Amino acid sequence: MLNDQDPSTVLATITASPGRRILGIGSLWILSLMVIYVAIVQPPELGWQLFLFVLGGGSIWIAELMRRATAVTLELTREELRDSMGVVLARIDEVTGLDRGMFAFKPSNGFLLRLDNKKPRAWRPGLWWSLGSRIGVGGMTPAHEAKFMAEIIANLLAERGID
Repeated sequence: MLNDQDPSTVLATITASPGRRILGIGSLWILSLMVIYVAIVQPPELGWQLFLFVLGGGSIWIAELMRRATAVTLELTREELRDSMGVVLARIDEVTGLDRGMFAFKPSNGFLLRLDNKKPRAWRPGLWWSLGSRIGVGGMTPAHEAKFMAEIIANLLAERGID
């Protein structure tokens, strides 16, 4: 079991991988610029041209959301999983299960937390999402950091008698 009993001690952290951030955000920017370029240089019908501008603008917006979201670090303490801005994703006493298997509906290189109550929907592209009573952590995160955090959460759940 875990030796450190101080509830405010950070037990594990997850940060987005710089390479994955560059690749993911860069891909969205390239997509945006290509779509907007096509809409300007070879304009199709007006309806399709507007669609291309909206698609390009939406891609830029999602790239900016991803840039902001992946600049944050996730921190696990004995009491909660939170980000470095202070947003609490879940309290550990709310967690009823942990899925990290190959066929679990989870983000890439991550894990899924099942909670005993519903949380508001939230999405931080490339880092985490919340939908109902489930929170998915992962995406642009290194697999070893997510696996380490999942192991610690599993130990915290085992201390409470939850498999």
